[in-house]
Amino acid sequence: MSVMKRLSMIFKSKANRALDKMEDPRETLDYSYQRQLELLQKVRRGVADVATSRKRVELQITGLEKQAQRYEEQGRKALSVGREDLAREALQRRSNLQTQMADLKVQHDNLQAEEEKLTTASQRLQSKVDSFRTKKETIKATYTAAEAQTRINEAFSGISEEMGDVGLAIQRAEDKTATMQARAGAIDELLASGALDDYSGGTKGDDIQAELDRMGGGMDVELELARMKSELGQGPAPQSAIEQGQPQQQPQQPQQAPQQAQQQPGQTQQLRQPGEGA
Repeated sequence: MSVMKRLSMIFKSKANRALDKMEDPRETLDYSYQRQLELLQKVRRGVADVATSRKRVELQITGLEKQAQRYEEQGRKALSVGREDLAREALQRRSNLQTQMADLKVQHDNLQAEEEKLTTASQRLQSKVDSFRTKKETIKATYTAAEAQTRINEAFSGISEEMGDVGLAIQRAEDKTATMQARAGAIDELLASGALDDYSGGTKGDDIQAELDRMGGGMDVELELARMKSELGQGPAPQSAIEQGQPQQQPQQPQQAPQQAQQQPGQTQQLRQPGEGA
């Protein structure tokens, strides 16, 4: 295959694909229907022209018949007055008119036959056009419904171009939102640790506040430890220390231990045995 033939084939294939993509079957059907209406109009116009010609020939035949009848009357009248030469001339003209009428009648018959053919063709074409119109509307409605269903399915599946753009926009918005949230959280942590200064009017010396918070956290641990000891019977937890957020004072334990030993000797002995074993 030569280079020119290959280029021609490639060009035709590209052009065919482009035309197929641009073509809308509904527009093509409408255009075909319009062309059929134009052809039907031409056939009807031809029928009207043939009918007009036929009518004109009929009028000519009628005029010639009247004129031939008048020549016959003139010939009779010429013979009645003894003018045989005038009668012969009148009859000769009448004969010529009859020859013309015979030719016109042949034309009239031909025009009438042509008119009948065109009329039949027009009726058949009208029937085909009506059938094509019904089929055209059915195909257009089916194509429109299929196109709408395809668009709906593409929208549901997310493969359409519009929904793809929407999905990308949503993804970009989510990514930006996640980035901003992470940035805000990082800045809050840096502000809380004192690595960054808060210029919005907050208190300065965040390191001091951080140390106070740390000590407060340790105090909470001490309070929780004192409460657990009181539940296990290893020592009471002063209610005032728990309420005021202060750790219990250890020197009170030696003062309470002798009092408990005087009231319940057996119980104190039982409590000392695990200690001694330890």
